[in-house]
Amino acid sequence: MNSIQPTIDIHCHIMPGVDDGSRDMETSLEMLRIADKNGITHIILTPHHKPMHHNVSVEHNIRYRKALQEAARAAGIKAKLFSGNEIYYSDETFDQLINGEICSLAGSDYVLVEFHPTTTYKAIQNAMYRVQGAGYIPIIAHVERYSDIVTSPGHVGDLIDMGCLIQVNSASIMGSYGFGISHFTRKLLKDRLVHFVASDAHDTKRRAPQLLKCRMFVEHRFGEDYAKEIFCRNAANVIRNEHI
Repeated sequence: MNSIQPTIDIHCHIMPGVDDGSRDMETSLEMLRIADKNGITHIILTPHHKPMHHNVSVEHNIRYRKALQEAARAAGIKAKLFSGNEIYYSDETFDQLINGEICSLAGSDYVLVEFHPTTTYKAIQNAMYRVQGAGYIPIIAHVERYSDIVTSPGHVGDLIDMGCLIQVNSASIMGSYGFGISHFTRKLLKDRLVHFVASDAHDTKRRAPQLLKCRMFVEHRFGEDYAKEIFCRNAANVIRNEHI
């Protein structure tokens, strides 16, 4: 690879002071500088939206994103920011989506949904039908965290067949969470069952927005065109609200 290729991150916790990610504006700007060095040109900010938590409202989500965008611009950081949420699925999610109480990704028909690691495949499947019933296209966040899916990898293909899209974390591919998770995510890549690789960044060190090393690995192992698809092209279609 002769130069850093444009990359889009659809899953990160860079918005300051709203969840367990960036604690303040200074941290957020440093995270954005790291993202810039990794060739990340567009970022969807996805603060957690969890049941029984003090979640940032849609209105404040947009307001805080605009404030961070202005601060980034003043600091000479060029990344373009978009609003979103990482939705921890619950019985309330359907009504909250219907009522516009959760941010979709960049105002599109796509939403990012996560589950508890021990959630059963059947429960995940039923939840995805509910999200689709609310009129949205579900992207399953860090699919490698769900034990029932990791032990039965065929479930990933089944979820894709029902209209779900699959996101994995770059750190999982690169071995930060052990050989088993790395092997699982690389098998998904080999079988072309990944639609997005994202950072799931929370800080400037252990969970920083670093995608470049992983992108270079994917290009080398699985081909430049597939890397472009899962690090940029699919995410661009999300932002444009186009079909993947």
